[in-house]
Amino acid sequence: MLDKFKTRAIVTFGLGFIFMWLGAHGATEAHVNYTAKPRVVLPPNYVKEIRPPSKKGSPVIVDFSIFVVDINSINVEDMDFSNTIYIFRVDMFIHQRWLESRLEIPDDIFEEGDDYVTLLPEVFENFWQPDPYFLNSKIAEIATLTHKFTSVTLYKNKTVRYAARMHAIIACQMEFQLYPMDIQVCPIYIESFSSNNQKVKLRWSDSGVTLNPELKLLQYNLGQPLELEESDGYMPEKVGNFSRLTVYFRFERQIGHHLIQTFAPSSLVVMLSWFSFWLGLDAIPGRVTLLVTCMLTLVTMFTGADIPPVAYVKALDLWMAGCMLSVFAALAEFVVVKVLDVQYQYQVNRIPKVLPMRISNMEKGQCATVASWEGGAVRSRKATQTPTTPGQTSLQGNGGPPKPARRQSLLSVAWTDTDTGVEKIMWREIDKVSRAVFPILFFVFVLLYWPILLMKSS
Repeated sequence: MLDKFKTRAIVTFGLGFIFMWLGAHGATEAHVNYTAKPRVVLPPNYVKEIRPPSKKGSPVIVDFSIFVVDINSINVEDMDFSNTIYIFRVDMFIHQRWLESRLEIPDDIFEEGDDYVTLLPEVFENFWQPDPYFLNSKIAEIATLTHKFTSVTLYKNKTVRYAARMHAIIACQMEFQLYPMDIQVCPIYIESFSSNNQKVKLRWSDSGVTLNPELKLLQYNLGQPLELEESDGYMPEKVGNFSRLTVYFRFERQIGHHLIQTFAPSSLVVMLSWFSFWLGLDAIPGRVTLLVTCMLTLVTMFTGADIPPVAYVKALDLWMAGCMLSVFAALAEFVVVKVLDVQYQYQVNRIPKVLPMRISNMEKGQCATVASWEGGAVRSRKATQTPTTPGQTSLQGNGGPPKPARRQSLLSVAWTDTDTGVEKIMWREIDKVSRAVFPILFFVFVLLYWPILLMKSS
């Protein structure tokens, strides 16, 4: 019994020793496999915090390129301290290339016929890397799903190529004086963060910035070709000059939406207000309702429009003012003709027999004067001798007693045409003139507005 127990203990101890040895050997192999890969290309004295060597006094050249996949969400964002800034989101692929001359690259790591090899991300972490960043971005991050979308390619000539899929939210100060015919130029600044221009120089590669051929924006046309710029910018917060790349995106607003939603309807409303000049004063409720409805329609249309909230005057504001002023002038014209009509009716009801009497005298040739309504009475403009009949008094003659001088009215509300003898009423003549004057003035406004706007926007 004791022998069996000893035998079992010996077997158990032996198996445990074997498992421990196998586990330690496997861990050593795994450690060797993991740490051996960087040593394939990195020399023993490689320090990733030190930039690659270059000619004396010359910086490391980093070629940069961008492929823009999509641009969206161009909208306004209210910032702190009552500032307003517009942002847009850019989805893109970025590529960087630089020469790492310290690498030791054996030929056996390349597949047959290839002059490059793709490295694992953990291997790339042991390399020296440039540190560009988007200077005017609010958010910039690499896209991820199960892992970050990055790749590192090593070429036989010791060139390192880094690629990443990322998205950035870019802030842009926009100007809207010519809205909705405005053209916005929004830059993206790319700059080295910690290495000044004496250590690292960024430059655009031959491909520069490329746009997705299928890229379409809802409200804008993206102007091409894009303007690229290389410069050195002084950063006081970092106390030094740093290499900077700039790409300018030119957003040209599409006018079709505003033509359909704003300009065409407002023009029709203004034209509708002109119909009030053909409605006589016997249709006062309809005339007032038409003009007030036109005014309220314009106010509702413009207050509900998607207009950037800026303090200065925009081109659309001038159009709004022109349309509303035209309708308001039509409403003011109605008030004027109504007042003149009331005055005319008052004069007609006050002396109903004087005008027929003067017309009768003119027909008989007894008076070669023109009768006019002034101050509520009829007065001869030339002194004549008119016979009087019993019950009548002479208006004014050489032998008759002079009448007291009446105050001359500032505006005659009616008069008689000397050629036709037809009575002309002031408010009716104003309506007739307004039928031509109002359309002419509005068309002059349109002919001035659009050429000037198109000239400035171009």
